[in-house]
Amino acid sequence: MTETLYDCRDAWAETLAELAREDERVVAVVNDSVGSSKLGAFQQEFPARTVNVGIAEQDMVGVAAGLANGGKIPFVSAAGCFLTARAMEQIKADVAYSQYNVKLIGQSPGVSYGDLGPTHHSIEDFAWMRTLPGLVVLAPSDPQETEQALRWAAAHEGPVYIRIARMGVPAVTPEGYAFAPGRAVRLRDGDDVALIATGVTVARALAAAEVLAAEGIAARVISMPSVKPLDREAVLAAARETRGIVTVEEALVTGLGGAVAELVSAEQPTRVLSAGFHDQFANTGAAGWLLDHHGINAEGISGLARRIARAQA
Repeated sequence: MTETLYDCRDAWAETLAELAREDERVVAVVNDSVGSSKLGAFQQEFPARTVNVGIAEQDMVGVAAGLANGGKIPFVSAAGCFLTARAMEQIKADVAYSQYNVKLIGQSPGVSYGDLGPTHHSIEDFAWMRTLPGLVVLAPSDPQETEQALRWAAAHEGPVYIRIARMGVPAVTPEGYAFAPGRAVRLRDGDDVALIATGVTVARALAAAEVLAAEGIAARVISMPSVKPLDREAVLAAARETRGIVTVEEALVTGLGGAVAELVSAEQPTRVLSAGFHDQFANTGAAGWLLDHHGINAEGISGLARRIARAQA
């Protein structure tokens, strides 16, 4: 039976329209990306609340800061690579430092634009964004979590960065799930090794746990939608109760991997290995192939987990 895959941009577009109907302060600010952000219907319904600045990402963030200063709730939607790289100074000074109520939406992050190469990949964003004081950093794993994260962000007074995946993902969040920043979700129990994943890699971590189970290795799978703040208790419990941790992300491992390593090294030392991109730009190729090529798949993740479980057995 073929697993159903979802485009989280659909949940994003539908949720933003619902939020706009509920609150007239909600506006969309885009960089000539109405189509790739799937905001065509939003623009038709709310033409006066769609601000298209053209290909001018720095201006886009500045405009959003001005709108927030005027009492609006701007959702800035742009390709993650251009939003976080080209407009980094404005995100730092106009949004994070000023603590303006701006919601930064990194569309098609990670290696979603695989065939367009490293200039269009956004694998640095976790590492960059988590260094900015006062900025919440989120990476929903599926449509349900995307909707809930967006609703939380709209109600939260302060700046937020949210990755919206372009790559098809299965539904992984449990029934009755309620998103909260700084709270992880344990999707599978296990005391041999812990797999802590975020965004589109959560499903891949679950697949790795199945591989490990067939070998008698019980892997705990933790979905970490909140890269900043981290769920400290979930991470420290994993460090105490298993033989080690494997972090998994569609990003440089200085993002989630670095955050987890920093925490456990200070408070609950354990071995931490990371599946992600290691001090390298991703190649050019289809997104799925890139993840597989760099070991961000069931085989690569289970291999790292095996090293931990068997080294300390």
